[in-house]
Amino acid sequence: MTTRLRIFAAALIFACLALTASVHAAKPNILLIVGDDMGYSDVGFHGCKDIPTPNLDALAASGVRFTNGYVSGPYCSPTRAGLMTGRYQTRFGHEFNPGANQGLPLTEKTIADRLKAAGYITGCVGKWHLGSLPEMHPQKRGFDEFFGFLGGAHSYFDAGGILRGTEPVKELDYTTDAFGREAVSFIERHKAGPWFLYLAFNAVHTPMHATDDRLAKFPNVADKQRRTYNAMMLAMDEAIGRVRKKLADAGLEQNTLVTFISDNGGPTMPGVTVNGSRNDPLRGSKRTTLEGGIRVPFVVSWPDRVKPGVFQQPAIQLDLHVTALAAAGVDVKPEWKLDGVNLLPFLSGEKSGAPHAALYWRFGEQMAIRAGDYKLVRYDSNADTRTGARKQPVTAAKLYNLAADIGETKDLAAEQPDKLKKLQAKWDVWNATLVPPLWGGGKTDSDGREPGAPTKGKRRKNQSK
Repeated sequence: MTTRLRIFAAALIFACLALTASVHAAKPNILLIVGDDMGYSDVGFHGCKDIPTPNLDALAASGVRFTNGYVSGPYCSPTRAGLMTGRYQTRFGHEFNPGANQGLPLTEKTIADRLKAAGYITGCVGKWHLGSLPEMHPQKRGFDEFFGFLGGAHSYFDAGGILRGTEPVKELDYTTDAFGREAVSFIERHKAGPWFLYLAFNAVHTPMHATDDRLAKFPNVADKQRRTYNAMMLAMDEAIGRVRKKLADAGLEQNTLVTFISDNGGPTMPGVTVNGSRNDPLRGSKRTTLEGGIRVPFVVSWPDRVKPGVFQQPAIQLDLHVTALAAAGVDVKPEWKLDGVNLLPFLSGEKSGAPHAALYWRFGEQMAIRAGDYKLVRYDSNADTRTGARKQPVTAAKLYNLAADIGETKDLAAEQPDKLKKLQAKWDVWNATLVPPLWGGGKTDSDGREPGAPTKGKRRKNQSK
């Protein structure tokens, strides 16, 4: 080989190495997907048989499925506040669903604020439920773009209350299809990246609205509510499939961090607007601190960095905030006082063990703490009666070993009083760092719906097919 050829070959190799380094150094895109009021057992990767969820199953297979994935509250808005801030929402008073003139306190920074400052284009599609006052609008909380509704519940067919930015949308086919379509459009328009998209479906929250074509896919499901729920779940799964296909077609799949959770457990008991969901094998429901209210489907996928598998240690949605910041190269400052943990070192094997020494919950008079396999909990006594009649607001303290008793059926409080006292003391220390709730009491499921917001809409055929 001549000297000139050697120089050319060396230059070519250097260029290739530089290009490879550049690709791996590029900031990842970040996609946080949230389902609404999903049952724990209503996805294929948790064993569901009567609802096909091939796209969610494929997402779980592409990444890490968390068998002990939690949210920091059993209600819609509080867990979204925790996700957006990376902090237990009880630290800043967002303990319950807000009313018309309430929302995420302006003292709190959002993940969109932090990623926008790091050079990301930021978008929010779907359900906001963190305040409808002008100063609480998503585009005042770090998001460059918004398409969706501001309250806690919405018709799946009526356009009233749906906004593009601050402008009302005049026509709407079906919210789940529209939100999927808007997510695809956001990715296409910003594929040069980096971008952050918060895709928050209102599926499968009430009202129970489904398209005729999807209902027809479940002729053998006798229960009308369950059949409608199945069709609504199918619609969300299809929308997620379209979004993931867009990532693949645009060449973005490998370097996009995608996470999926439900905002709380399925509403299955009196006192909440039940939707036909199932939380088996968990006990309890949305609005309770039993596992059925706070343990949710939980997936993290990033093909470039995360090897597919199962993670069995407890994690919480607050961690997704910090994990996304870490992926984006954002240095977390101590003064932010974040409660989440960067999960990436645990998923890569760089770190072992549990990300948290304990996880905590406070929801009015209900409470819980999980440390290791043990959980101490006081929960809504209606979860025991299932009749709507309450003898007392919450139960006495119960102690469960979740490794041996995922259904929380055997109370160990009398057998292990020292364990109970230790966990209670640990929770008391944490509780002393919290503030009183700014509003509400969590005694009824108002869904945080704005007065006059539409909840009715006739079923129509899917216009997008």
